[in-house]
Amino acid sequence: MNLLSATGTPIGRFLFFGRAPLFATLVLLAATAGCSSIGPSSVPRDRSDYLKALATSWKTQMLSNVVNIRYGEPPSFLDVASIVSSYSLDTNVSIGVTSNTLSTAASSQLPWSATVVGAGASYQDRPTISYTPLIGDRFTKRLIRPIPPAGIFELIQSGLPADVVLQMTVRSLNGIKNQGISGGTLEPADPEFYPLLDALRRLQNAGRLSVRTEKRGTEEVGVLTVVEGRTPEVARDFNFVRDTLRARPDKDGDLLIVFAPTPRSGRELAVLSRSMGDILLDLAWGIDVPAEHVASGRTLPTVRVNSSTSPRDRPMVKIDSGTAPPANAFAAVEYGNTWYWIDDNDFNSKRSFTLMMIFTALAETGVVPQVPALTLPVR
Repeated sequence: MNLLSATGTPIGRFLFFGRAPLFATLVLLAATAGCSSIGPSSVPRDRSDYLKALATSWKTQMLSNVVNIRYGEPPSFLDVASIVSSYSLDTNVSIGVTSNTLSTAASSQLPWSATVVGAGASYQDRPTISYTPLIGDRFTKRLIRPIPPAGIFELIQSGLPADVVLQMTVRSLNGIKNQGISGGTLEPADPEFYPLLDALRRLQNAGRLSVRTEKRGTEEVGVLTVVEGRTPEVARDFNFVRDTLRARPDKDGDLLIVFAPTPRSGRELAVLSRSMGDILLDLAWGIDVPAEHVASGRTLPTVRVNSSTSPRDRPMVKIDSGTAPPANAFAAVEYGNTWYWIDDNDFNSKRSFTLMMIFTALAETGVVPQVPALTLPVR
C-alpha cells in the first residue's frame, strides 16, 4: 500500500516526481557527452580513409586508361577537386511514468512508482565530393605537353632512382636516343643509352649528382652538377658520363638543363622529354592481353613482352590479364569480360606505376601534386 503524507499525497508519487527532472538531466548529459569530441576524433579517421580512397581511385583510373589505350579507346580523366565531409549528431530523451494509486487492487500494487527513461542518438556522415573532368587546355597539357626536364631531374635529386625515372620520361639525352614505340614497333635505344643511365645511377648513389634551380634573366632554369669522385669507380663513371654526353661542364661541374634534341654547347644537357601520352602508350603496349583478342583484331600484338632476354625490353609496368584478379592485386580493372591487374608482389611495377602520378602533375603544372582540399564541418 502507498504511504500517505500529512497532506494526503502518496509518498511514492511525491518521491518520483521530485526525482524525475534529475533523471532526465542525467540521461540528457550522457547522450550528449560525446558531441564536443566528434570533430577532433574524426580527423585521424577521415584523413586515413579519404587518402586511401583517393589512392585507390587514382590507381583504378590510371590503369583503366592504359587498358583503354591498348584497345584503341581514348583516355579520360575525372579529378577529385574537393571533399566536404559533414557530420550531424541528433539526440532525444523520453521519460515514461507509471504510478501506483490506492484505487488499484491491493494484489497488483507495488510499493513505489515506476519510471521508464529512454535516450536515443543518430549519427550521420554526409560527404560532398566535387569532380572536375579533364577537358580543353588541361587535357592538352596533361597528355601532350612534354614533362619539364628540370622537374625530371628534381625528382632524381629527391632520391628517386635516376635510371628508372629517365627510362620512363626521356626520349634522348644530348641526342643519345632512348628506346621507344612507334607504330606498334619497338625502336631500340642507342647502344650508349642504358650504360649512361646505369652510370648516372651509380653517381647518384655515390652522392655525386645534384640539381638546383637558378634565376637567369626572367626565367628559372635547372642546373645539373656532376662532381668528380675520389675513388676509381666514381672517377670512371664520371669520365664515362662526361665523354658519352660530349659535355664540357664549367669548373664547378655545372650543366644547364634545356629542352632540346641536341645541345648548343658543351655546357648544356639537352633533354628531349616525353609527354604523359607517350608514357601511357608505352605501358599499354606492354599489357599481356589474351591471345584471342589479338587473333580477332580487337588489338595488336604486345610489343614489350615479359619473356624478353633484356630487362630493358620488358614492360616497365607488368600488367597481367585473366578471368579474375588475385585478391591482393595492387590495382585491378575490368574491361569487357577480362580483368587486368598489377600484382602486389611486383615492387618494380608498383613503383613505376606510382611514379605516373608525379609525372602527371609535372606534365600539367611543372610541380609535384597536391591532394584535393578536404573540409570537415561538424554540426
